[in-house]
Amino acid sequence: MPKANNLELQGGTYHVRMDIPKDVREAFGGRRILSLSLKTGSREEAMFRRLPILHAWKSQIKAIREGKLLGDGWQEDIVQTLEDLDAITQGQKRALVGETAPPLPDVDPALKAKLMSSPRFMEAVRLLVGDHLKDGIGGRVQIQDELNRGLKGMLQKRLGTDYKLTAQQRQELETLVKDPASYKARSPITKARLASFRTYRLEHHVALKTVNQQESKLLNLSEHLQTTGTKLDFDSVSAWLQGMKLSSKTKQQYLLAGSQFWRWAMTHEPQWRQTFKGHVNPFDKHTLPTLKGKAKLDAKRKAFTVEEVGTLYSAAKKQGLDTLADLILLGGYTGARIEELCQLRKEHLITVDGVRMFDIVDSKTVAGIRQVPVHPNLTALVDRLSESSTDGYLVPTGSNNKYSIRSDALSKAFGRLKTTLGFDRNRVFHSIRATVITQLVRADIPDRLIKELVGHETGTVTFDVYSNGSSPKQKFDAVAKLPAVPIDQMLGPLNLATKAH
Repeated sequence: MPKANNLELQGGTYHVRMDIPKDVREAFGGRRILSLSLKTGSREEAMFRRLPILHAWKSQIKAIREGKLLGDGWQEDIVQTLEDLDAITQGQKRALVGETAPPLPDVDPALKAKLMSSPRFMEAVRLLVGDHLKDGIGGRVQIQDELNRGLKGMLQKRLGTDYKLTAQQRQELETLVKDPASYKARSPITKARLASFRTYRLEHHVALKTVNQQESKLLNLSEHLQTTGTKLDFDSVSAWLQGMKLSSKTKQQYLLAGSQFWRWAMTHEPQWRQTFKGHVNPFDKHTLPTLKGKAKLDAKRKAFTVEEVGTLYSAAKKQGLDTLADLILLGGYTGARIEELCQLRKEHLITVDGVRMFDIVDSKTVAGIRQVPVHPNLTALVDRLSESSTDGYLVPTGSNNKYSIRSDALSKAFGRLKTTLGFDRNRVFHSIRATVITQLVRADIPDRLIKELVGHETGTVTFDVYSNGSSPKQKFDAVAKLPAVPIDQMLGPLNLATKAH
């Protein structure tokens, strides 16, 4: 039964679903339905998140239906076939004059069957052989040359018949048949492969933002390979990295994108496996410059002091950024990530064993899904946010970018605010999280309990797998030890960061 807006609620989580039309089900392995979790219980968010996924599915179905289109990289296949035909011809001619012919390349059986299935072609071959056999070795050499031209012409004609060629493709095909060497090698990271990789990743619940960012990096590499005419190997990847004025950390993200694509292609792309059989992953074992000593320390993100968190709050209030001010306080008493706070809804205010808590149900990691007690100094703020909410969210924001990130505008507003106060690039909203962790450490809270509160794995099977964690009271007692954020109600001098740093 068709679902309204392609959405279905399963166990409190929305899924996007689409029936696969009968005429293309075979291409999907016989599946009847495409389904993917949107990882949200909000219908409003689900309506937004479903759009890029539905677009990808519909584009895939359209491509399958159109069929018989030459995909990306078809030129490489044609050139390889033409070179194989030339190799066969040269080998046969050498054999005719008594030379040792090199081993014949394997011709695609499907192509061979197509060429030999034409009665006209076979009759032309018979007449050709009959005309030249009487001319001795010279005639036999000429037979090989004319067979070569005939096979290439037949290949060109069959492609024009079997596929829907554009005018540009027809012209390019004609040029390649005349001179295969005129073709400049292109990147094996084609748009068709990237589209398949994209669909695979979305079906396996990789975040859309991550998919888009990695696809952009792979396109960058593809353009480099095409521009330089180099093959995909360790040396070309190394040259690509050296040509980018980026940090080692960012370059490592480029290598990660490449490695994930490589592993996918080696598993799911038969032609790729054949082309790169025996090749090592070209994205492995690259050595990137690393910062050491003072340079590493200077580049590290730094925590705010509790006093500086108060300064940020007061500055936001003075500038009329009331929502941002509230968000700063929420961060200062929870250590939660900015998006975790912006995703909190009224129903995420729960009481467990008499302790009022934030129920963080979605996070960037499994460990991040947790419950954090409401600090006593947040009680009035949380009550106000809950009562004034018009859309169910505690933190009001008009921001909801294409990745359904609600904190986007507030994050940028915080960046502008902290810059006006003189804080450098090493201090961001995430630095408030470091403030909370620092204060918990100084309050002698056990390391394991701190990790439970901020959503970090402990790294031990005992606690990460078998333990149900600390009790709500233990968590509350720990959070209650966080010092009060000093709020300057008189809003005195605010540009304190310059003096402090």
